[in-house]
Amino acid sequence: MRSVSLRILVAAATLALSTLGAPIAQAQAQTAPAAAAASGAAPEASAAPAAASAAVAPASGQPAAKSAEALDNPYGIEALWKGSDIVARSVLILLAIMSAGSWYILVTKLLEQTRLNRAARTAQTKFWQQGTLRDGVNSLEKNSAYRFIADSGVSATEDHAGLKKHIPMEDWISMNVQGAVDRVQASTQKGLAFLATVGSTSPFVGLFGTVWGIYHALTAIGISGQASIDKVAGPVGEALIMTAIGLAVAIPAVLAYNWLARRNKAIMDEVREFSGELNAVIVGSAGRA
Repeated sequence: MRSVSLRILVAAATLALSTLGAPIAQAQAQTAPAAAAASGAAPEASAAPAAASAAVAPASGQPAAKSAEALDNPYGIEALWKGSDIVARSVLILLAIMSAGSWYILVTKLLEQTRLNRAARTAQTKFWQQGTLRDGVNSLEKNSAYRFIADSGVSATEDHAGLKKHIPMEDWISMNVQGAVDRVQASTQKGLAFLATVGSTSPFVGLFGTVWGIYHALTAIGISGQASIDKVAGPVGEALIMTAIGLAVAIPAVLAYNWLARRNKAIMDEVREFSGELNAVIVGSAGRA
């Protein structure tokens, strides 16, 4: 009986201990993740300012990097001039001379054509209303093409002596007037040949600079052994700039040549009309000015 009661007491004690231990283990299991979370939150909270400071550092340093890059651009026009050799610089100087000469001729020819148009209006309004040829010549603008032609025609009637007498007066007057017209036409054509030359050759000059830049790119690739962008960007950029400059010089020269040539044709039509009428008047007056 005693052994049975002792076994019953041991079983009851074991049951009680197991009943009390279950809530404790459950509480410990619930407390462990919270402690772990609390212990992990502290490093994350301490790492947040560091990350924020690290994010602020590049943001504050980015404008400085951009400004430094803007001040020291390795692919600009200034870098092209400083980094190019004597051949590339010679091409740039030649293209600059061509461009400056083209614009100079364009401006001077426009001024010259403006003076010719003004002289044509003066001849139409004043010359033909005069009583004599000499008065008509004096009414024209000095140093103008129309004054030169009229002086040549009138002077021909006064310079018909010696061997010139063997030439009929009519032919002699026509020869002088036509010679004056030819000299005026030659004067209006001055500079147009330069424009035509620039328009036809400047693209090839720029192309030569392009070929030279590509040669430098291939040389840089051969020396480095790899076709990386930093090795070929400079020479290829130089080649493209040379091509663009050549076209920028050629296109205005071609347009200026065509425009000036068309205006010269209209001006010379008026000059020839005036010279024909002048010749008829001088011959009709029997050579008397």
